Amino acid sequence: FSDGDWVESKDQSVSGIRLLQTGNVGGGELKNRDDKARFISTETFERLNCTEVFAGDILVSRLPDPVGRACIVPELNSRKITAVDCTIIRFDDQLILPKFFIYFSQSLAYLSAVAGLCTGTTRSRISRSALGRVEIPLPPLGEQKRIVAKLDQAFAALNRARANAEANQADADSLQVSMVENQFADRENWSKEPLGARVRFIDYRGRTPEKAESGVLLLTAKNVRMGYIRAEPREFIAEEAYASWMTRGIPRRGDVLFTTEAPLANVAQVETDEPIALAQRLIAMQSPAGKIDSRFLKWSLMSPQMQSDIKQKGTGATVTGIKAQLLKVVPLYTPNLRRQQQIADACESAFLACAMLRNKIEMKLADMAALRQSLLQAAFSGQLS
Repeated sequence: FSDGDWVESKDQSVSGIRLLQTGNVGGGELKNRDDKARFISTETFERLNCTEVFAGDILVSRLPDPVGRACIVPELNSRKITAVDCTIIRFDDQLILPKFFIYFSQSLAYLSAVAGLCTGTTRSRISRSALGRVEIPLPPLGEQKRIVAKLDQAFAALNRARANAEANQADADSLQVSMVENQFADRENWSKEPLGARVRFIDYRGRTPEKAESGVLLLTAKNVRMGYIRAEPREFIAEEAYASWMTRGIPRRGDVLFTTEAPLANVAQVETDEPIALAQRLIAMQSPAGKIDSRFLKWSLMSPQMQSDIKQKGTGATVTGIKAQLLKVVPLYTPNLRRQQQIADACESAFLACAMLRNKIEMKLADMAALRQSLLQAAFSGQLS
């Protein structure tokens, strides 16, 4: 039972011994993420006196989300170590099956116990010593094997159902993209000007004020999704901080919000008259009345045509984001106002139809998650028959 190693960026290399990080630890399985793989050399391994990780070991992430999630390390095509924020556990397989613990680590009982031992105000974490105090139900080995076999069977069926639902969800997203794309297919006779010349940009620079328990609602990039604003996470800044933070402009109803971090299709519209604050990496765009329909602007920004234009101005090989000054020079194509409104109406109808489909799918996924927790509760309370 030990922590991983403190490996800094300067210690990493492009190949060698694989460094598994907290982002690789999923809830029950390892996320390989080959495209983001990190390594250290054999020489660095020896110099830092690293602890090697082997297939069959369990990694527990001591950082969110959620704290305490765990996975079994599978066979990989290289030697392995892990980062300091992961704990390595090797069970005595005559006392406890690793997979029995993995299933327990997904239960609310375990996650609640871990949460109760966490520290930190802005970012929860658990120390290795505190993690070691979490109690594990320990039936005889034979009963553990029976429980694991039952959960394997039930979860395999649930995973198939979830995969089908997620595929349907992806189809709904693709359908919406296709329907929007059709509305912007013919831009040949539309006027063309830089986005910054047609709309007013309000962007926020510097460090976002500290969060408060109440005050003015703070929207972050996590709140903005493709066409709508998520209610969660619900965060606030103090009213006195709001006045000094929002000196560059106040968002108003109808303004279009754009996230400057990937995915760049996350665009939404302000639909309230209540004061709101915007965090860094969010831009509010105000369109001139009588010239550009704000709903048209929103759907323009989400259209595949304009997304392609934006990505050409983005930063990073895979477009990890875009700066405001680069976004301002992206061309905005606009027909006459009446046609803008017709296009916005058509896009809104497509969005509502696809949203209804997504809501049904999300309800199914929620039901599956509830059933999963019900099975886990039964398993670890001795009620799984």
